[in-house]
Amino acid sequence: MLASCAEAPTGGVRIVASTDVYGSIASAIAGSHAVITSFIDSPSQDPHEFEASARAQLELSRADIVVVNGGGYDDFMDILLSGAGNDAAEVLRAVDFSAEPEAELSANEHVWYDLDAMRTLADALAETLATADPANAADYRSNFEAFGAELDALSSRVDVLAASHTGEAVLVTEPVPLYLLADAGFTNRTPAQFSTAIENGQGVPPAFMKEVIDLLSGGDIALLAYNEQTQGPETTHILASAREHGVPVIAVTETLPAGLDYVTWMSDTIRAIAEALE
Repeated sequence: MLASCAEAPTGGVRIVASTDVYGSIASAIAGSHAVITSFIDSPSQDPHEFEASARAQLELSRADIVVVNGGGYDDFMDILLSGAGNDAAEVLRAVDFSAEPEAELSANEHVWYDLDAMRTLADALAETLATADPANAADYRSNFEAFGAELDALSSRVDVLAASHTGEAVLVTEPVPLYLLADAGFTNRTPAQFSTAIENGQGVPPAFMKEVIDLLSGGDIALLAYNEQTQGPETTHILASAREHGVPVIAVTETLPAGLDYVTWMSDTIRAIAEALE
């Protein structure tokens, strides 16, 4: 499935993004000067189960700029790119703009929850657009400055959380929000075997289910964050245990909730964390 193209003049720069997260960031930087297509644009779509189409191949064959996550998250883009025959397209991989060590990226590729990485990606996108379309270079750079200021404001709110909660323990059903939680000062106590099994759709070994439930009942967990796009019996059980033991719970997603752009989505997530801890 393909998202509807953003309204833009015919002949504008063509940007293809693997998900609507990067489509939203591209829209913020390109403004009205680009046609933007996001391949995954619904919370019900799983990047790991994306099925390519002739339309997707066509969009990539005509793209000037391609924005992907990388790190194994959206490997379908590499397959499509290799078959598109479009060597002229500039490809921006979000993981390349993260300051995290390679080992961390290998364990958690969800870098859109890393505000610093997204700021650096947006800067690179603005410069790539300026090169592709020099006539509108000033607009791209101005849009980036505005977008960067919005991310700076979000980072300031994360710093406020860190001032009060550094060192507090959190659990996650999947590693999706860990970059943001780490920036807010929290320590992840989730057994890797638990979150990996949930993320991969595998059964969680009973020993690790027990370990997570024991952590929830032990009184040391400040927050549980769960990916509401991949719920099942095990995550339902964990959520019930958290609520039984009075552990605050927040929901996170991998794609944009309906009607939100990237900045609003991150702002709402930061607010949810703060309110859960009040």
